[in-house]
Amino acid sequence: MITLIMTGVCLTVSACLLAIGFRQSTSSRRKLRILNASRVHARGQIQKRRMELLEVRNRAKLMEDTVSGGATAVEKVHKAIANTTFGLIDRFAKDEEFKNTARKVKKTHHEKSEQVYQVVRTTNRALHLLADSLFIEKAEKRIISKTKKAP
Repeated sequence: MITLIMTGVCLTVSACLLAIGFRQSTSSRRKLRILNASRVHARGQIQKRRMELLEVRNRAKLMEDTVSGGATAVEKVHKAIANTTFGLIDRFAKDEEFKNTARKVKKTHHEKSEQVYQVVRTTNRALHLLADSLFIEKAEKRIISKTKKAP
């Protein structure tokens, strides 16, 4: 009789402990899902910040390349027009002194225009460096400050 009572008590205690273990397991799984979702969200935010910074850098590089390419295109058109004009002068001018003067002017024109376009490219690079130091560093600081504020 005592054995039966002890067996019943042991079974009841075992069932209670099993129920508590099951609840604990369910609670732990729920907390683990929440923790994993938090981790995924944090990684997503970090990746988003990295992509924002990369986008800022790419825009700055695109702007530099666009200005440089535009200057090169304008320079080519400018030289083509100048060469055509000076070629027509050389071809149709009757006075040799006038032709020689036109050749000197052509040489000076090409030298000065090359200098001007070189200054445009140099200024473009300097502006890119300035933009890099101002805008990109500002974006990096903004991203870092967001990271520090994140829980």
